[in-house]
Amino acid sequence: MVITIARQFGSGGREIGRKLSKELSIPYYDKKLITLAAQESGIDPEIVKSVDERATNSLLYSLSMGAAAAIDGGFQINPELPMNDRLFLVQHDIIKQLAEKPCIIIGRCGDYVLRNRPDCVKLFIYADLDKRTEYAINVHNVPRDRAKAVVVKTDKTRANYYNYYASERWGDPEIYDLCINSGSLGIDGSVDLIEFYLKQRGMI
Repeated sequence: MVITIARQFGSGGREIGRKLSKELSIPYYDKKLITLAAQESGIDPEIVKSVDERATNSLLYSLSMGAAAAIDGGFQINPELPMNDRLFLVQHDIIKQLAEKPCIIIGRCGDYVLRNRPDCVKLFIYADLDKRTEYAINVHNVPRDRAKAVVVKTDKTRANYYNYYASERWGDPEIYDLCINSGSLGIDGSVDLIEFYLKQRGMI
């Protein structure tokens, strides 16, 4: 079993993944993927962090490659690729390697990379904008006067990243096994619901 978690910013998706990891006694990978990608590629970790979950900025390159080119074998890793694309390809390979054992993958197109695996449970965590804004203020220490704009911008960045590298649309409920409103259930309630779902599928 491998679980992937796509999440809106401020929905608590990372915290849900962390708690689920403890409940199921399996590792979860979020920021760890940045470190692993930096080690694998030899790229400075700070540079890797700065381009993480961002699509390439080259419009001409984007138009020439098209969506999902990376995952579907449209190009190979080489020094001529934009940094974002090199990082994505490295993370793509790392995700596949990690998925050989039970684990939880946070973001980074994990659900799409592993889309052909029947043992992959794809989750999407969301909440209404006001609750996500408060979460960003209280948990991520985002200044209150900028919080709503940061939440909206971060979601747009994540959507652009996913929609560029995948042939599906970020947040489309049809591509996930379970969509959870964490604003209604809270962190613990969301974890409980995921565990119930996994039990119903006979996975735990």
